[in-house]
Amino acid sequence: MRLVFAGTPEVAVPALDALIASDRHEVVAVVTRPDAPAGRGRRLVASPVAERAEEAGIEVLKPARPRDEDFLARLREIAPDCCPVVAYGALLPKVALDIPAHGWVNLHFSLLPAWRGAAPVQHAVLAGDEVTGAATFQIEQGLDSGPVFGVLTENIRPTDTSGDLLTRLAFAGAGLLTATMDGIEDGTLKAVPQPTEGITLAPKIEVEDAKIDWAAPALRIDRLVRACAPAPGAWTVFRGERLKLMSAALVADRADLAPGALDVTKKAVYAGTGSHAVELLWVQPQGKKPMKAADWARGVRIEEGERVG
Repeated sequence: MRLVFAGTPEVAVPALDALIASDRHEVVAVVTRPDAPAGRGRRLVASPVAERAEEAGIEVLKPARPRDEDFLARLREIAPDCCPVVAYGALLPKVALDIPAHGWVNLHFSLLPAWRGAAPVQHAVLAGDEVTGAATFQIEQGLDSGPVFGVLTENIRPTDTSGDLLTRLAFAGAGLLTATMDGIEDGTLKAVPQPTEGITLAPKIEVEDAKIDWAAPALRIDRLVRACAPAPGAWTVFRGERLKLMSAALVADRADLAPGALDVTKKAVYAGTGSHAVELLWVQPQGKKPMKAADWARGVRIEEGERVG
């Protein structure tokens, strides 16, 4: 089939690579978000998907809005059979959905109808789910509500961050998306409506959502830290400045610290919670690079009685 691939971040690149490598399909164009400012100089930078497409000599479309008439006109000229999507990042109007013969097919990183929305992996980790996965579905105008073509499952490991889990799902999902395109072309794959029960929502996790409540149980804090890594990063306040907690570990035998209280040894930094302590492993002080928590503690010379939060 002639495909127009839509995606933006790094997590979409494995699926694009898999479709480019397929001997059954031709990626004739890519749709991605416009270049965005990045870095200290705020220089405009192309998305990872745009960079990969340009390397492969594929036409790149960067509409400000998918309803822009110039974009829709070009999409009609290309006349794709299907438009596979991975984390494109913009809502598609019905006029765009109707152009390809087989519509737009999204690779979503959850077992639908669980965790519909922008941050399914983060919410799965935050909720303490033991199993998640990926699904391919026909995009309609509802939020991730279209009928499903195929699924795969993935165990969530006790120390998984969202970044760890998303990386595994991106590569496994690339195979699922390619197989879905094969089945659509063959006519052997039919989409099945999602169940009406078990719907949960996964809105974007904002910076304020990532603030640590040290009165919460240690398990809840551990999940928050892992769910928000690498972005937006769980955080607290120390000496009036924001301190990101990049990684932590549960310490079941330490229940002697009050919430937010710090205990610093030569090799470790512990913080009290509403249950037992957590060990701070990697932190990022405001305006600085990530560092080991023990190195940070030595540098700031934490005094007795100081706390986080």
